[in-house]
Amino acid sequence: MKLKTLFCCLFLLAHTVIFSQKTNHVYVDKDGIMRWGMTKEEVHGFGVNYTVPFAYAYRVAKELGVAPEKAIDDDVYHFARLGFDVYRVHVWDTEISDTLGNLLDNEHLRLLDYAIKKMKDRGMKVILTPIAYWGNGWPQPDEKTPGFSAKYGKAACLTNPDAIKAQQNYLYQFVNHVNRYTGVAYKSEPDLIAFEISNEPQHGGKPAGVTAFINGMAGSIRKAGCKKPVFYNISHSIHLADAYFNANIDGGTFQWYPTGLQSKHEIQGNLLPNVDDYKIPFAADPKFRKMAKIVYEFDAADVGRSYIYPAMARSFRSAGMQVATHFAYDPTFFAYANTEYDTHYMNLVYTPQKALSLKIASEVFHKIPLYKDFGKFPADTAFGDFRVSYGQDLAEMVTKEKFIYTNHTNTVPPAKELLTHVSGYGNSVLVKYQGTGAYFLDKLENGVWRLEVLPDAIWVKDPFGLNSLKKELAVVNWRSWPMSVELPDLGKDFDIQPLNAENTASLTANENGFKISPGTYLLKKKGVPTKFTADQKWENITLKEFVAPATTLKTTEVLHEPLAEATSSREIKIAAGIVSAKEPEEVKLWILPRDGKPYALAMTQETGYQYAARIPAEMVKEGFLKYFITVKDDNAIRTFPSGLETSPGDWDFFDNKPYEVRIVTGQSPVILFNAATDAGQLLRPYLKNSQLVPVGKAGEAELLINPEKTDDYSMRYNFRQKTAGRNTDLAAAKKIVFHGRSLNSRPCSVQVALIGKDGSVFGGLIHVEPVNGAYALPVNELKKVSFVSLPRPYPGFLPYYADTNPVGSKPDLGNVETLQISIGPGMTTDELKIPHGIAVERVEVVSGEVE
Repeated sequence: MKLKTLFCCLFLLAHTVIFSQKTNHVYVDKDGIMRWGMTKEEVHGFGVNYTVPFAYAYRVAKELGVAPEKAIDDDVYHFARLGFDVYRVHVWDTEISDTLGNLLDNEHLRLLDYAIKKMKDRGMKVILTPIAYWGNGWPQPDEKTPGFSAKYGKAACLTNPDAIKAQQNYLYQFVNHVNRYTGVAYKSEPDLIAFEISNEPQHGGKPAGVTAFINGMAGSIRKAGCKKPVFYNISHSIHLADAYFNANIDGGTFQWYPTGLQSKHEIQGNLLPNVDDYKIPFAADPKFRKMAKIVYEFDAADVGRSYIYPAMARSFRSAGMQVATHFAYDPTFFAYANTEYDTHYMNLVYTPQKALSLKIASEVFHKIPLYKDFGKFPADTAFGDFRVSYGQDLAEMVTKEKFIYTNHTNTVPPAKELLTHVSGYGNSVLVKYQGTGAYFLDKLENGVWRLEVLPDAIWVKDPFGLNSLKKELAVVNWRSWPMSVELPDLGKDFDIQPLNAENTASLTANENGFKISPGTYLLKKKGVPTKFTADQKWENITLKEFVAPATTLKTTEVLHEPLAEATSSREIKIAAGIVSAKEPEEVKLWILPRDGKPYALAMTQETGYQYAARIPAEMVKEGFLKYFITVKDDNAIRTFPSGLETSPGDWDFFDNKPYEVRIVTGQSPVILFNAATDAGQLLRPYLKNSQLVPVGKAGEAELLINPEKTDDYSMRYNFRQKTAGRNTDLAAAKKIVFHGRSLNSRPCSVQVALIGKDGSVFGGLIHVEPVNGAYALPVNELKKVSFVSLPRPYPGFLPYYADTNPVGSKPDLGNVETLQISIGPGMTTDELKIPHGIAVERVEVVSGEVE
């Protein structure tokens, strides 16, 4: 009987592989590599999670009067521009099933069909996760839904026999569902790569039971006649790894949130060490090596910069991942508010630099070989055709055919005459542009290019805080800006023809330059005929296509955060973003002297929306520097930060809320961290007994840190903005001073470290007593110490310390920007068994003696 069963299993396996190889369905080879059936080529893909057919995104569409189909059409066009070729979604089973697992053919399922069809039309592939286990509310309360997940909940769905039966029934019906827009069942859809059974199941129990559960689910999918690879999440509950490896599945799915989730503010500092390596603890297991590997979700949550995604993609490829999908793309119609998942933010219009970074990450997945190792940070910041730079906030791809960049760059492509695609943000050797939207240049034929320019996007608030549809985080502005395009293929004086609807611009380039508004255009070398018209298809788009929301900027905004402190008798540069519908008539900086009338300095345009003025050293005196910024538009003057329609030059000026900077002497301590003002921005693991307590003088406080375990408790604060006006004094510091005390009536060793912009970490031990005091550490005693991965990443098996190899043996205080405080390093084994804690008031650096 056993031999017969074994023969049947081998026959079915062989039949599946043969079937896959005769069609273009994906199969997994003996080495754990997904391959296309027709070509045997490795499957590699990259894309996004996107949720408009379900839950909150669906409800917001209805609330705002947006047709979900129109929203899908618009966003899928942007997916095509960003080079995405994979769509993944965890289906809200609770909305499309009943308690018995019967599939409900309703509006949500119809919209999923529609989304899949639209993705297919753009050449995208699909990975579906039929079971989410979630309620449909987030970020709102759950609605009453008919599905089995609503009845049983996630935990019971993994153990309750009736819930298990319902899931098996549901999976069988789901893969058999025929897409009404394609006429093809999901199980037979040639552009559907694989099924992932469920989203983050998080098992408990014994291994044998977990294996049996998985086999039951996979069996239901295969019973339906589905020959596609079946995946299961193996990055959760990794103590059950053998249970996953022994199950009848083709591969495992993974996630990566290297900066944690829900910081509630934008995280600052160099985070490349956090993404240096995706280290899987069971990577060497022979059973695991035979499994295919995909990334179902990833993001550098709460990070607003553009340098990080290609580095994550590189680390994924080194770990053997074939497909990855970012979580999650914000539907454009409510991306202004970032309410669906406020710890993430991704949209081509509203986050253009991040979106271009994701476009480059897609290229990484298609060009970097599996398991390729590029060494350790910072050596791996340049890999293959790619480069990432924290200091420049830049990611770029440079080949003979493509040049893609996320920020201003001086890189020169190796062969300008061979380029077929350029996309970017800001200025390069090929394109000069002062707007803040993304642009794309595509070669259609010799002497003919398509140009697409997105409108300006400006973040007016931190997008990672407490969000609401009533709170506008980002605005869109359709403003004309100078642009120059220097491509050998076009010459200097080329023709420019508008393509998109209602674009009536009449333009001609003069010495490569012209003034451009958002839209799509045909750039044509003088005298070159072309067959291309606005309605013509090209690759996966139509030339005239253009998707962008109308201008949402209602009034002029001034984006400016004053320096916390500055040094007396030194020049100060005051920079601000002046966000206006058109170029302001006048921008001034008004200084309020201690005596006399306000004094005005002209603020000049540096680039785009950025204006600046310099306050001479002789005007920077010890005390408080107070100033206003005024903007003149249409002969009306508004004063900021209040926005009142008045001017400091008026006799009846009444605004009494200026910007303010503390001006101190060069000998004054440079404060790196002040618990009273900075505790909310501290990155650290949650401690339920931690609190901020007022002490001493008004405005002072101490932060109590008393972890139950003291093997290592670390926290981090980026002080770059805080010390921006004291950089010279910071570079000259001789000592780090910790102000505070130890808890639990016993001394505590505290490691205080400074992290540079280059990722280097230098620190030393300070022995703190149970009495308030100033505890000093000489800068010349700092040694290299470990870079702690903060915030703590998901999944939890990733290393606590980043294994990096920065250059240099001594700290460069002119380069530092982040404070790292750790309890645990330097303690003996016996000391680690006893609770240790600290109360920290502030940390500062001084150039002289400690008072």
